[in-house]
Amino acid sequence: MKIIIATQNPHKVEEIRDIANLFNIHGIGFCPIDKSLNFNPVEDGKTFEENSIIKAKEANRLTKEYTLADDSGLCVEALNGAPGIHSARYADTAQKRIDKLLDAIKNETNRKAKFVCAMTLINPRGEIIFKATGECKGKIALSQSGTHGFGYDPVFLVDGTDKTMADMTEAEKNRISHRSLALQQVFAFLENNSYLPM
Repeated sequence: MKIIIATQNPHKVEEIRDIANLFNIHGIGFCPIDKSLNFNPVEDGKTFEENSIIKAKEANRLTKEYTLADDSGLCVEALNGAPGIHSARYADTAQKRIDKLLDAIKNETNRKAKFVCAMTLINPRGEIIFKATGECKGKIALSQSGTHGFGYDPVFLVDGTDKTMADMTEAEKNRISHRSLALQQVFAFLENNSYLPM
């Protein structure tokens, strides 16, 4: 079974493939959307789920294949859920986004946060056949730590550990991340629906 990932970000496709391998998922080929296609969806949804649906539908319109899209971001309790769906556009660069976040909560005692990932799976007929949401809870560290990962990983302390996501190995992160938790639900759906072409 081939599933088109609604992204032209090779890192995201590689991460999804790594998670599939980690959980011994075979028979599914995860492919990026062809760069020759004009994949440029307008992400004007108000929630992660709405943006996920927009991306999956646009990828399906262009390819007429099974498509999977995710939309994800960081939600900080003291900031009323910000940066949320604007996580990737919170500032111009990854470091500026981290600096802006740390500055925004420097006087807050409540540093609870969560990474959220919403996924949408669409069949070749353009129908939504499955949706899933994964959440990884933690808190915002006082300072950066770790060299792995990307985005806000260096300041996100994962609940139940003394590590930021950037302190974790790829395998550690891929077991507990928001994207992994959503993707595991997608895997379960595919495995439990034998009518789908595996």
